[in-house]
Amino acid sequence: MTALSLLSVAAAAPKHLDPLKLFLDADVVVQLVMGGLILASVWVWAIVVSFGLRHRAVSRNCDAYERDFWKASDIDAFQSERGGSGKRGGDVPSAKVASAGLAEWRRSVSGKVVDKQGTRERLAQAMDSAIAGEAEKLSERLNFLATVGAVAPFVGLFGTVWGIMNSFFQIGQQQNSSLAVVAPGISEALFATAIGLFAAIPAVIAYNRFTHRVDQIEARLQRFADKLHASLSRELEGL
Repeated sequence: MTALSLLSVAAAAPKHLDPLKLFLDADVVVQLVMGGLILASVWVWAIVVSFGLRHRAVSRNCDAYERDFWKASDIDAFQSERGGSGKRGGDVPSAKVASAGLAEWRRSVSGKVVDKQGTRERLAQAMDSAIAGEAEKLSERLNFLATVGAVAPFVGLFGTVWGIMNSFFQIGQQQNSSLAVVAPGISEALFATAIGLFAAIPAVIAYNRFTHRVDQIEARLQRFADKLHASLSRELEGL
């Protein structure tokens, strides 16, 4: 090969990886794997953004509701305005916990004879159930993050194994084991693993972080419920 030919090949050779070319040149099975992982990654980031916005809104609304709740002179009137379904606080977790507690309080003290110990237990159960429901609603889409974090690397590895198998098949077909035959297929195969990690790593980080935030909100609601339970228990002593 002449020096001019060598220079032409060197000039034509790509100086960096082209992800789009790797995808287009890959086997159809590897392309399907890559496409699925890319879609999963997009969905992961959509959940990350939406959960982050929702968490900030929930924290802000809970702050405002709890601050006004403890300042209110007439809890029943305040709850009628802010805590009912469709009201300003209807979608605030703290409002729903308060609504569950106050509803149970009204039912328990409406009779002629009030079972004080039973009322306390029912109040705690009603608010604990409301807290569990709100925590479940907040974390309903986090399971997808855990699934992607656990499965995506193995899906990418499957694409890599398939691509390498295809590369060895090409070696057998062409009776040529040079790098020019092997390297492109292996590059495409390894790209599948890279995409799997690209989807999995943010999913695992987001899942751990958001699970911690849900736990924080659940603990916050539990503190609010405990304070409300103590307040209603004091009211119960005067009956």
